[in-house]
Amino acid sequence: MEPMKIVPSLLLLLLILCNILCGVEARKSAGYCAMYDICGARTDGKVLNCPFNIPAVKPDDLFSSKIQSLCPTITGNVCCTETQFDTLRSQVQQAIPFIVGCPACLRNFLNLFCELTCSPDQSLFINVTSTARVKKNTTVDGIEYYITDAFGEGMYESCKNVKFGSSNSLAVDFLGGGAKSFKEWFEFIGQKAGVDMPGSPYGIKFSPLPPASSGMKPMNVSSYKCSDDTLGCSCGDCPSAAACSSTAAPPTQIKRSCSIKMGSLEVKCVDFVLAILYIVLVSLFLGGGLLHRIKGKKKSSPSSEPIGEQSSVKPDTIHAQMLQNTPQRNWAQLSTVQGYLARFYRNYGIWVARHPAIVLNVSVFAVLLLCVGLVRFKVETRPDKLWVGAGSRTAEEKRFFDTHLAPFYRIEQLIIATVPKSSHEMAPEILTDDNMKLLFDIQKKVDRLRANHSGSMVSLTDICMKPLGEDCATQSLLQYFKMKPKNYDEFGGVDHVKYCFEHFTSSESCLSAFKGPLDPTTALGGFSGNSYSEASAFIVTYPVDNAVDNKGNKTERAVAWEKAFIQLAKNVLLPMVESKGLTLSFSSESSIEEELKRESTADVITIAISYLVMFAYISLTLGDTPRLNTFYITSKVLLGLSGVLLVMLSVLGSVGFFSAIGMKSTLIIMEVIPFLVLAVGVDNMCILVHSVKRQEQELALETRVSNALMEVGPSITLASLAEILAFAVGAYIKMPAVRVFSLFAALAVFLDFILQVTAFVALIVFDFQRCEDKRVDCFPCIKKSQSSDGDDKATSGVGQKKPGPLTRYMKEVHAPILSHWVVKIFVIAFFFGLAMAGIALATRIEPGLEQQIVLPQDSYLQDYFNNIATYLRIGPPLYFVLKNYNYSSESRQTNQLCSINKCDSNSLMNEIARASLTPELSYIAKPAASWVDDFLVWLSPEAFGCCRKFTNGTFCPPDDQPPCCPADQGTCGLSEVCKDCTTCFRHADLTSDRPSTIQFKEKLPWFLSALPSADCAKGGHGAYSTSVDLQGYENGIIQASSFRTYHTPLNKQSDFVNSMRAAQEFSAKVSSSLKMEIYPYSVFYMFFEQYLDIWKTALINLSIAIAAVFAVCLIITCSFWSSAIILLVIAMIIIDLLGVMAVFHIQLNALSVVNLIMSVGIAVEFCVHITHAFSISSGNRNQRMKEALGGMGASVFSGITLTKLVGVIVLGFSKSEVFVVYYFKMYLALVLLGFMHGLVFLPVFLSMFGPAPRYVEGDKKDHRPSVSSLP
Repeated sequence: MEPMKIVPSLLLLLLILCNILCGVEARKSAGYCAMYDICGARTDGKVLNCPFNIPAVKPDDLFSSKIQSLCPTITGNVCCTETQFDTLRSQVQQAIPFIVGCPACLRNFLNLFCELTCSPDQSLFINVTSTARVKKNTTVDGIEYYITDAFGEGMYESCKNVKFGSSNSLAVDFLGGGAKSFKEWFEFIGQKAGVDMPGSPYGIKFSPLPPASSGMKPMNVSSYKCSDDTLGCSCGDCPSAAACSSTAAPPTQIKRSCSIKMGSLEVKCVDFVLAILYIVLVSLFLGGGLLHRIKGKKKSSPSSEPIGEQSSVKPDTIHAQMLQNTPQRNWAQLSTVQGYLARFYRNYGIWVARHPAIVLNVSVFAVLLLCVGLVRFKVETRPDKLWVGAGSRTAEEKRFFDTHLAPFYRIEQLIIATVPKSSHEMAPEILTDDNMKLLFDIQKKVDRLRANHSGSMVSLTDICMKPLGEDCATQSLLQYFKMKPKNYDEFGGVDHVKYCFEHFTSSESCLSAFKGPLDPTTALGGFSGNSYSEASAFIVTYPVDNAVDNKGNKTERAVAWEKAFIQLAKNVLLPMVESKGLTLSFSSESSIEEELKRESTADVITIAISYLVMFAYISLTLGDTPRLNTFYITSKVLLGLSGVLLVMLSVLGSVGFFSAIGMKSTLIIMEVIPFLVLAVGVDNMCILVHSVKRQEQELALETRVSNALMEVGPSITLASLAEILAFAVGAYIKMPAVRVFSLFAALAVFLDFILQVTAFVALIVFDFQRCEDKRVDCFPCIKKSQSSDGDDKATSGVGQKKPGPLTRYMKEVHAPILSHWVVKIFVIAFFFGLAMAGIALATRIEPGLEQQIVLPQDSYLQDYFNNIATYLRIGPPLYFVLKNYNYSSESRQTNQLCSINKCDSNSLMNEIARASLTPELSYIAKPAASWVDDFLVWLSPEAFGCCRKFTNGTFCPPDDQPPCCPADQGTCGLSEVCKDCTTCFRHADLTSDRPSTIQFKEKLPWFLSALPSADCAKGGHGAYSTSVDLQGYENGIIQASSFRTYHTPLNKQSDFVNSMRAAQEFSAKVSSSLKMEIYPYSVFYMFFEQYLDIWKTALINLSIAIAAVFAVCLIITCSFWSSAIILLVIAMIIIDLLGVMAVFHIQLNALSVVNLIMSVGIAVEFCVHITHAFSISSGNRNQRMKEALGGMGASVFSGITLTKLVGVIVLGFSKSEVFVVYYFKMYLALVLLGFMHGLVFLPVFLSMFGPAPRYVEGDKKDHRPSVSSLP
């Protein structure tokens, strides 16, 4: 046999020598080669063909079968040697994993190179155009490859949509340099590769037609369509397939809200309906008013009254009520509950005035007892514990993800950006040599950083995430140089970076130090499309390993390093970057928590000033009109200070009680509740003191205190109870920070109310005794020795009956103006128009809470979040988590998940790919990385370099990995160690290209431990190490697995909310369709879940709060109409406040919802006192309105409006944006709206539609003034 093999070889050698020596013209005909054998190699080891124009050679049977396995179109003689074929095989081996999931694309791609290398008719379509001498041998240096456009077009069309799973990118981006047509792809393939660069060792020019005289014909092997039945691809890789076209296409337009066009003006339907409704209501009101006015003029009866002013209750009815043993006051008949309250307060006031010391000591001691709980005081600062409610769906999903797969890594990030010369110009490109070297300098500083944790030094390499177990998975452009500065010039500097933008997966030189591809999208910012070179920012991300629930030594070490990292960025990196004319922003995983802690001290001065201003105002308003000779006696500084201390005591008592039962406090509680309780409590202090001062001074002090409590006690109780209930309603909100805040506030307001009617009343008694005893305010031990009669009158209060200027204004100016019928009509029309506008504007309020607002205004995170929105071009990672995946042969779930050949058209991966086509609706940026797809491809016999086994059945790695290729060997070929490795399976071993249950079970751990490399990029280690939970998988069920994609860039809070809603709706639809349990998970979902139904939460809680206030008013007043009017005014205030939120772009979140709920309680104060005074006044409605304004108007303005206004205005100077937006703006709007509705709209409405009076005609000898004010 040996001699027989030698003869053909000798004949071949003679033919070659004859061609060379005789100079025979190249023959272009069937059965002839244009290139044959290998005549040399380049310096980088790439072999070069010989330009031998010889007849095709018949291969032996073994070689022929090898050719047939890769190139089924090549039969008979061939134009390649075994060495050439092995070179072809090793080169296409690197490309096969990218396209093996689409058989049609793979076959077309292989045919292109099989025909080029081994076709027996090679000379018909290959023309050697240039040669080169390598070691005295002539080698091919350039060829022209004639190929039909039909084949090129068919090949491109079959491959253009094929996805490469682990990188979520198009395969043609890596194999064709992002080609947009077959000509661009051929141009990319034909480029002569530089030394050590991937590609062809010689130039290839692709042409459609050879010269007519050449006798050549273009290569025209049939191309396969991706929709073919035999070699068909999945819907994700071939949307044009018939099976895919039947699937419903995703919507192409965003659903727009209803709108009406009127010429060039487009109006929202809600606005249009409200405008029409307002016009109709105002027209009816004006028509009714004018009609009543005309009829009223025709009647001359003196008893006629303005619209609606006829009393609906006859005196007999009131006389009947008086017989039921209910107390009388101001000849007014009170309701049963008010009667009991008045009688209680009358008796209680006498007792307090007689025993002030006992009341003061007992009440203060009881609250001090609650303060003992402060020894267990703790503050909660962890964001997940503050903003995520118990039983949260997303919190449970996060816990499942963390325990079954892996906790989402911690993120430390730097953003280095260029600065535009002007606001109208684009920022300059950041990709320059100087900036790259700066990036290396920054990395050097970070690598050298050490943090002290419990005596041990912690570096980045100690805590960073290492997918392949060695190098950190730092996301930085420096990875294109293996993170080594010495490689920068050696690899080609900026040019190498630009090269890697197109070859970051396919080129070995572009792979990162951690052996994975680096997507430029994650390391650059400020570019459009794929124009990475135009980027204006470097984004450097350090992923750090995390622990479940952020607990344990691992987290503590990470936090220690993060604190050192932030200090390094502030003190070292920031000056470095700014000196180069660039900007730097930075953040760590623990930054938000640390900045929230710092915020707790940021506004101490602001809060202190607010208290001082409030204290000064209280002291001023509680005292009498200052007179030079008596001000030190008549002032109420000590009383005001005592009132402030009681407020603080009530807050401490509330915090102490909840601390005692184990409930942690929050920073908002410590900063906001004292102010709120003070603002609420000051009103009652003013009303109580003014009520005592209004009593007849000749009466005994205990009688004055008793009468004062009887007069204002019921309305104070009503207002306080309404406020407490409104605060308590916030406890139903799931968010812990808000629920805790509401509970603390409700108890604090309750304790404040108790202390006001006990300790503060006792302090009033002591203060009035001090004043009557001529003792100096603040220094009661000092007594004035001599006084004149005038001084006696001034200090005792006798002769002080002349009303103040504010009271006179209310009686003589304000009330008469509001009594005019034109003013009434205008007021009603204006305020109802305001309410309609509020409803229309409320629809424009967006849910969310900007992170910048929560942080101090001088926080370094402010710039960071702004830059995130400006520069990031990819959103947060999005995982679709599958529970209980049944991979057994009996189950169809594998085909319901995958997206390669023979997968279901409506599979999970295909549906995700389809959703990514409309990112503006789905917020999904790209198809998902599927470990199922990559595993099936890795198993496939076509991917012959991936799943391999030794003869003993153990795993055999690819040829370019140890032990097949030693780590210190530069280039790898067929090694002795792995020469006998075979593929894990043949086609006959698989069922419809799918593994059996046993095969799946055996090979899945191999896949997850297989390292990716050039010979097999589908290795699952690193890419999918944490994507599959192998615990208990042997029984055919995988408990948890995930499929990763990305959200689109999310720049606004509404983007985060809408993206989460879209992902959940998508998962619910797919779960229902596939009958699987699938849910979406992203790291921010847990914090944004509340916003999915924030409007529902707000409306329900507001309804409960308003209903509670209505019930309290109804129970205490026993007047449905009075309670309904209070309810109407409160509702209008809340609606207008929503409108103000829209105007000031205040978002709807837990903070604003709590504010709205609390506004219900605070709004009660603006209307309940006026309504109460109106109901107990006599005369027609106009007269009663004037009397109510004259009596209570001044108190509402000075004791409620101004006290709140004074404290609120100070908050406008806060350093914390959350204070400015959610407490200054909202409460300022509330105070102004409450003032306008309470002192303008409510009196007008009462004068027109108010309830009947509760008065009794007859003996008035017991007459005392109704509620009035002497501010």
